[in-house]
Amino acid sequence: MPQSIPLKKIFFLVLLPIFGFSQARKYSNAFLDIGVDARAMALSNAVIGSSNDVNSTYWNPAGLAEIRSSWQASAMHAEYFASIAQYDYAAYAQAIDANSSMGISFIRFGVDDILNTTDLIDQDGNVDYDRITRFSAADYALIGSYARKSKSIEGLNYGGSFKIVYRQIGEFANSIGFGFDLGLQYRLNGWQMGAVLRDATTTFNAWTINEDSFGDIFNLTPNELPTENLELTIPRLLLGIGRSFKLNDKYSLHSEVSADITFGGQQNVLVSSSVLNLNPNLGLELGYRNFIFLRTGIGNFKRLEEFNGDRYISLQPNLGIGFKYRGISLNYALTDIGSASGTLYSNIFSLNFNFGELRKS
Repeated sequence: MPQSIPLKKIFFLVLLPIFGFSQARKYSNAFLDIGVDARAMALSNAVIGSSNDVNSTYWNPAGLAEIRSSWQASAMHAEYFASIAQYDYAAYAQAIDANSSMGISFIRFGVDDILNTTDLIDQDGNVDYDRITRFSAADYALIGSYARKSKSIEGLNYGGSFKIVYRQIGEFANSIGFGFDLGLQYRLNGWQMGAVLRDATTTFNAWTINEDSFGDIFNLTPNELPTENLELTIPRLLLGIGRSFKLNDKYSLHSEVSADITFGGQQNVLVSSSVLNLNPNLGLELGYRNFIFLRTGIGNFKRLEEFNGDRYISLQPNLGIGFKYRGISLNYALTDIGSASGTLYSNIFSLNFNFGELRKS
């Protein structure tokens, strides 16, 4: 069946880069770096110091300690790369007692309905389109968080998150991983400061490859399955400081700056070295009567170089708007996900519920 080999080679050439980790990698679970909540994404993720609601399960677990009334819920849906990739998020949080709170969140990032053409051609060399099946390549994360107010230091909150990460590529491979995040927040004279150590103990993902799912077709290609099955997500440090201002009886302003500090090798970010890399983010939010909010932010600075040697700095701008009424918040963000994609801008929507405020109304 000489005509069948090229088709099968094409399938494996597409699939193998997903499997292609020849050694334990120091960076994985990139879907957990995208962010959640349209408000935060409009502010370029500059919410580490001020996050104080259900979305703190993702941004800074210490912020959950500010939840004092009943319980809160949040949901978000986004589509990337011309709706090829689907990104979904849901979270729940509530106060436990006067000093502590808990939360749980779920994230899925996946590409569905990928064509599996490994059985397109039967043993007699005939093309049979009924033999085409579909599979999904998806990443899942379940995050449980706990936060508490300090009894000895006024204004200090601390918390932590435990996350379970599951990644699946159809019936071909899957992995499971575990990790911890630690967070602090401190409020002093109107200032809101925060720090998060993500993957504090390093998050490990152990892959399992189902060789039987490839059948004998894989032997017809010159490719080899990887032997290393471990991915590592090394720790990263997030810092933030912000402040809210009441301009008058109608208008308010919130501003915040944050820094994403990574380790493990030099990157092309704004401030880089062989020891650490620092990328700043800035967000601004203008509120009117605590009902409508206009937001903007810049971040994700990159040092890039043209083919002719010219160097320049790129950045990611974000815009957003939000509405809040009686415990219900509807937020929208227009985000630039970078020139590597044919679709530069993505529309993000999220919905938050504060059931304590809903009952008061």
